[in-house]
Amino acid sequence: MAKLPNKSPSGGKKLKGLNKKSNSCLNPDRDMSKVRLKGAPYGRSKSTIKRLQMYRTGKAKRDAKGKIVKPAIFQGWLPSGTQSRVAPHQKWFGNTRVVKQDALQKFQEEMGKVVKDPYKVVMKQTNLPISLLNEKAKHARVHLLDTEPYHTVFGKKKTRKRPALSVANCAEFAKQAAEALARYDPDKDGSIVREELDAKDAAPAWFSKIGQSRRIWSELYKVIDSSDVVIQVLDARDPLGTRSLLVEKYLTEKAPHKHLVFVLNKVDLVPVWVTQKWVTILSRERPTMAFHSSISNSFGKGALISLLRQFAVLHKDKKNISVCNVAPIAGETKVWQYVALMNSIFLIDCPGVVPPSHETEEDMVLKGTVRVEYVSNPVDYIPFILERCKHSYLSTTYKVYEWGTCTEFLETLARRMGRLLKGGEPDVNAIAKLILNDWQRGKIPYFVPPPGHDSSEFQKTKQVENIALEKRTREKLEEEERQELIRAGVIARKQDLTYRHFPD
Repeated sequence: MAKLPNKSPSGGKKLKGLNKKSNSCLNPDRDMSKVRLKGAPYGRSKSTIKRLQMYRTGKAKRDAKGKIVKPAIFQGWLPSGTQSRVAPHQKWFGNTRVVKQDALQKFQEEMGKVVKDPYKVVMKQTNLPISLLNEKAKHARVHLLDTEPYHTVFGKKKTRKRPALSVANCAEFAKQAAEALARYDPDKDGSIVREELDAKDAAPAWFSKIGQSRRIWSELYKVIDSSDVVIQVLDARDPLGTRSLLVEKYLTEKAPHKHLVFVLNKVDLVPVWVTQKWVTILSRERPTMAFHSSISNSFGKGALISLLRQFAVLHKDKKNISVCNVAPIAGETKVWQYVALMNSIFLIDCPGVVPPSHETEEDMVLKGTVRVEYVSNPVDYIPFILERCKHSYLSTTYKVYEWGTCTEFLETLARRMGRLLKGGEPDVNAIAKLILNDWQRGKIPYFVPPPGHDSSEFQKTKQVENIALEKRTREKLEEEERQELIRAGVIARKQDLTYRHFPD
């Protein structure tokens, strides 16, 4: 009996492949209005169905015993011992690019200029391995042969027969030794074993390691990795002191594709020429913008938002860009904060970090690293403010026109402002905290002059004021010690002394 071919219900032959009229989940051309989702949020798309079909056809089909019935794709039956060879095809070399050495060198030089220029941005990213053109290994190794060729050290024609010395004869060597002896300072020699005195240095302040915990640094790196543009806020009074070189080095080495922008904040606290000079200096490295943070009179806000929108245009492939805000805030931000500025721009504020440095405790307090209310002895930091600021500025700010020492200045200001303790004693600690707060908030005029500025006149004025202040402080201390000795009966008062007159 002959076997009849399969017939479809309409009488024709059975169609191979998918039936376009069926509502199967594997039919990409099905009517989505007739699909029963059965609890799924949405139906499979055409690309998803193709991917699933690829998974199904990629494996070999086996029977119940495990024998391959149908081989997998790109597989076939070959007898044992057959050597297979892949046939060459012209399309293998269709996507290959060949470049000459001079063209490659020119491209490398042009790309290097663009990367080093802070005001140029590569508009279109490429899939080529640009990082291989840097040749870091070539510039990292030591070029010994450039310093001294091989043939001058080894071989028959060697010319190096004695060690290379910086002197030619014994007279020059003796002269060099005498100059080194004249420059020698025993106090700076750390190899000398010295006798330990009874008095030891006090333990460092508790805030000397503030802002350096592992948690805060992990928050910072988390924010930098999540951001496309990093804004580093600098204080216009001391831009170099509030600048984080560690963050800049990390961005340059680990994330060169991210944009770094300097924002010079509090420009209203310094003269205009100081702002212009600092903007000119910092703009040589990164894009720098002057900013005046004020609710009523904001300056630089529109320019900053315009710059962020330009960066958003560069990142059209992303739905939104994130902006990281790095600023030396004294413990206000504990974890990173996510703020929506616009539809496509988000601001991420990270905790303030303090890179490890050789700064003193006084510098850390005056830069606002620690909150003033947490400082135990605020009076100890007032003399450093008097050394840096002109006395005329302090007189204009606090209406105190005459004082001899730092203690007299604090006591006079405390009586003027009514900060008194029991018994009418001036509260110098409260006044010292008030002065430190005014210093951090910019109420006291002060700024670091930019490089290249002639500040000799200011330095001479401050030198005269500091010498006079130190002299008055020393005289007052000597007078206090003398009064203590008089009360202890060690020495007598001048009016208690009797004089005898001997005739000639």
